[in-house]
Amino acid sequence: MSARDPQEQFIHLVRLSWDLRGLGVCTSLVLPPAGQPVLEVMSGGETRVRIAVIRRACGWTFVWRPWWARLWRPGEGVWTGADNAADVIVSAAIA
Repeated sequence: MSARDPQEQFIHLVRLSWDLRGLGVCTSLVLPPAGQPVLEVMSGGETRVRIAVIRRACGWTFVWRPWWARLWRPGEGVWTGADNAADVIVSAAIA
């Protein structure tokens, strides 16, 4: 991970948070002193899912693993450049 990666992750998560806000979803951005930033998506006062941003060969991807997922179940994701990323996350991870 390059020195710019955490800043790029932050920018993608802020944009996603703003898009989710437009859909009526409460979010909280977590910026740990060490490690990658994550976006916590809230529902009913509880964290429903934590979204991270990872770089893959073809670009940046939002990934999440809902709290109810089992260890054997792979995580889910959507490209950060997708116009409907917030809608995909709401329907797949929150609803």
